[in-house]
Amino acid sequence: MNSLKSICVFCGSSEGIDAKIKDEALVVGKTLADQKLTLVYGGAKIGIMGCVAQGVLENKGKVIGVIPEFLKLKEVVHLGLTKLITTQNMHERKLKMHELSDGFITLPGGFGTLEELFEIITWLQLGLHQKPIGILNTNGFYDHLLKMLERMVIDGFLKKENYELVLVDDDVDHLLEKMREFKPTQETTWSRSE
Repeated sequence: MNSLKSICVFCGSSEGIDAKIKDEALVVGKTLADQKLTLVYGGAKIGIMGCVAQGVLENKGKVIGVIPEFLKLKEVVHLGLTKLITTQNMHERKLKMHELSDGFITLPGGFGTLEELFEIITWLQLGLHQKPIGILNTNGFYDHLLKMLERMVIDGFLKKENYELVLVDDDVDHLLEKMREFKPTQETTWSRSE
């Protein structure tokens, strides 16, 4: 079993148009607080990011925001967090989020969310960390992305064992349980298939 004390959540700085996604973000926050898991996230007060933080804070949980200086105005930095860390750039932000987290959950978002997700998956694939990575597939948001990953496996661009590194569920409690049970491979798995 993995000992999870802090979870990094990647998600959008926009709320999108699906109210169920916003509601689920609040549930994720409440769940993290209830399970005494510290939220590590991008530090914004707006969008799905703000909803997750709100869900944690309203339930007396801990929230660490990590935001680059240049995004403080654009993403409307949240000033009511347990701790706010300002970085010089996006790369430093991701490194700090990784350092502070025992696992990662991705909620709906845009390009930035996908970039964060795929970079942290790549780091796991390369053996740079062994932390669990989950996708919370709220309302089927990631169905098409998961189909694309399956196509990568079928077409020989992604090894099946690497595809299986990513944990997927539509229920946050079930996803956290999968993350606690996650067993990384003992060797790096990025070498090309024979």
